[in-house]
Amino acid sequence: MLKFKFLLWMFTQLLQRQIKTNPDCARYVAGKDLVFQIRTEAGVGRTFFLRDGAIRSVAGLVDRPQFTFSFKDANQGFAILSAKDSQAAFLRALGRQDLIIHGDFLAVMWFQGLTAFLQPPKKTAPYDRTAF
Repeated sequence: MLKFKFLLWMFTQLLQRQIKTNPDCARYVAGKDLVFQIRTEAGVGRTFFLRDGAIRSVAGLVDRPQFTFSFKDANQGFAILSAKDSQAAFLRALGRQDLIIHGDFLAVMWFQGLTAFLQPPKKTAPYDRTAF
């Protein structure tokens, strides 16, 4: 449970850093007003507020978020959110119903674009002069 809570708190810190240091990320969130939460079925979770080009979060849940990611339990949530193949892990979790998404589908799609800013840059293969 503590790992899950820490991961959610750290998620806010990483996004704050990206917004401050990455102009593309700052443009992506500019003017966005969004409230969402990531939680377990048992009600453990965190609420995230994106407003005025900044993100903040608080422990606990609100009544009317625009969308919610609800994991079966904290262990599943941690495993899925910290998976190296995060997109595939999300899809598998949805199929197994270890993750249920409620709310505004367009906001969820926008959020997926935001999380792309947290991915490490892709390495490009070195130029192979012998190929020609």
